[in-house]
Amino acid sequence: MTDDAAPHISFATRHRKVLLGGFSVAIFFIAWQATFLFVPFNPLFISKPNLILDSFVEMLFSGDLLHDLAVSGVPFLYGFTAAVVVGVSVGVVMGWRVRVGYALDPLMTVFYASPLVALAPLVIVFFGVGVSGKAIIIFLLSVFPFIFNTAAGVRAIDRLLINVVRSMGGTEKDLYLKVIVPGVLPYIVAGARIAVGRGLIGILVGEFFAASEGIGYAIARFGDLFALDKMFACILAIMIIAVVLTEGIRWAERAAFPWRIGQ
Repeated sequence: MTDDAAPHISFATRHRKVLLGGFSVAIFFIAWQATFLFVPFNPLFISKPNLILDSFVEMLFSGDLLHDLAVSGVPFLYGFTAAVVVGVSVGVVMGWRVRVGYALDPLMTVFYASPLVALAPLVIVFFGVGVSGKAIIIFLLSVFPFIFNTAAGVRAIDRLLINVVRSMGGTEKDLYLKVIVPGVLPYIVAGARIAVGRGLIGILVGEFFAASEGIGYAIARFGDLFALDKMFACILAIMIIAVVLTEGIRWAERAAFPWRIGQ
């Protein structure tokens, strides 16, 4: 069979996910803009999408927005990386060692269910308003999805695979590297999607309470000044980053586990 005989897939079919997602976002902003034609909103409380877009472009080209994002990106990188390392390690141990899981699961559940955001002022008091304090807040909010998802992934591993490795003389190291880690990776990716959003909330909360720069500080400052177009522009930047990070994680998942496409 020649290449000419192969079925042709249209552009819309190949990119339908992106097109449908972009279409829904466009409809949302069009409806938002059109609402101002019928409802006399107070400009002190809400802004129009066209004004937000203008402010976004202005702040982007002036460099102010990129500077604030760069400042906030440093603690996010430190806190999120620590959450991955600690969360995956603790989750593997909890899932693999039954007694450890029984001992730590109630404690982890209590911490996860508690309002950690309310502890942000206390964290700032102990660790300061610099990178360390914000990184710890991000870590506390991001680590638990990795812990619980990793533990669930370890428990879901087929025991037959474990018995096969052991019957062939495999060591504990072989079990971790050849069975547990590959089997738990999809669960880690799923936890990362949740942790990204919680981590972004953490950087905003940390900068709301005490900061002199950063994207969270910019949002709070513009809100206090009732410069809602610039405030929403900063929020829009956070939303874009959240989408980019989430889609990046999904792309990595599809590249690493192509058999899971469509699930």
